[in-house]
Amino acid sequence: MVWWEAVLSPALQILFDKLASGEILNILKVWNVSKLSLDKLKISYFINTAVLDDAEEKQYLNPAVETWIDMLRDAVFEAEDTLDELATEALRCKLELNPQIFSQQVRSSWNFIGMKSRIEELITRLEYIAKQKDILGLESNKKSCYGKMYRAPSTPLLLGSHVYGRYTEKEELIKLLVSDCDHDTNRVAPFCVIPLIGMGGIGKTTLAQIVYNDKRICEAFDVKAWAWVSDDFNVTSITRSLLESATAKPFDTNSLEIIQNGLKHLFSKKRFLIVLDDIWTESWDDWNELLIPFFEGDQTSKIIVTTRNEGVASITGTLAPYRLQEMPHDACWSLFLHHAFGVRGLHMHTSLKDIGKEIVKRCKGLPLAIKTLGGMLALKLDVAYWTQVLNSDLWDLPSKKYSVLPSLRLSYHHLPPNLKRCFAYCSIFPKGYEFNKKDLVLLWMAEGFVQPVTQITMEEISLCDA
Repeated sequence: MVWWEAVLSPALQILFDKLASGEILNILKVWNVSKLSLDKLKISYFINTAVLDDAEEKQYLNPAVETWIDMLRDAVFEAEDTLDELATEALRCKLELNPQIFSQQVRSSWNFIGMKSRIEELITRLEYIAKQKDILGLESNKKSCYGKMYRAPSTPLLLGSHVYGRYTEKEELIKLLVSDCDHDTNRVAPFCVIPLIGMGGIGKTTLAQIVYNDKRICEAFDVKAWAWVSDDFNVTSITRSLLESATAKPFDTNSLEIIQNGLKHLFSKKRFLIVLDDIWTESWDDWNELLIPFFEGDQTSKIIVTTRNEGVASITGTLAPYRLQEMPHDACWSLFLHHAFGVRGLHMHTSLKDIGKEIVKRCKGLPLAIKTLGGMLALKLDVAYWTQVLNSDLWDLPSKKYSVLPSLRLSYHHLPPNLKRCFAYCSIFPKGYEFNKKDLVLLWMAEGFVQPVTQITMEEISLCDA
């Protein structure tokens, strides 16, 4: 789903805000757009806004509702484009034309008849769409909640006191790393590569971080390096990340030869541990090119590859994959308590305990889902709200079909409108893209996502959201 399909609630708000601007209202009055037509548009706005939360949730289970959202999306963005044209014309008139002959100049300077017709047609479309709510069974005021989720590129840094469970897995993986291993001698690599495989959100990165920072690992290896790979398997950038991680120094060059030689010299005759986090590529050529600097190292060196992809495990692994399973319920509950209540503790909100345990069960042992929902629910410690989240239809969506865990989709669904569109806009950039905060703020402002508030600039509002 691309960003403009996902966030109609704030789009409707922006449309209404533009309509209420003085310049646009002046032009509409000049063109004799009737007050009744404007009232119809306002009523349509309020109706569509009221039921949109329910529609966004039901669209995944009801194709008719999905079609309704598509119709509303097209109408809203066409209306927004039309109002942008009006705003531009209003500004031009304000700067260039004599205010005393404003009405006459506006009428003669533009095809106001065609534009007036477009506006009235859009009002009719939005009014028609609003009337379909009863046929589709859409209800108003289905939610009022807040939450936020963010995923950054991984690093080996870890706050150990906030890790729950995974003790057995940690010990098993450390044992594999510190011991000699009989690996597949038919493979190109003379050292051991251990694929750490599991579904998204199950905690592969966290387990790798726990192991990477363990004292026994620090003592067993001469040098360690970590690189977050993700979708874009760029040998130059991955090699540079490893060199920077191992030396704690930045390298600005894009020369693969220089970077590989630097890593080759660093690993020479040393026992190293490398973690390559979140690999997706199944290319033999890419993998073999990445391995070139590693051959100078000690043959007892180890590489951990984290991935969801069986194909990646097949290509990279010299040992059988270590398959990470769901976290046990006790560890999940401890993790949830930490994120939902923090230092406040559950004792002040005992009425939420049973609901919270049911929500944890629905997360199916996935730590990422538990952390995300726990953080979201922490913002509103209310029985009715927690019950609403527990009973949401979004839990039942097939995650494979929509490529998003239901629990994470649920947390996105509950973002406040002013953040939802800004958040979804970021999806047009590739995974792992490094945003410049100021540039992103300017893009949000250019798209009209940020509205000014008295005595607070749009830049200040945007920086708070970012």
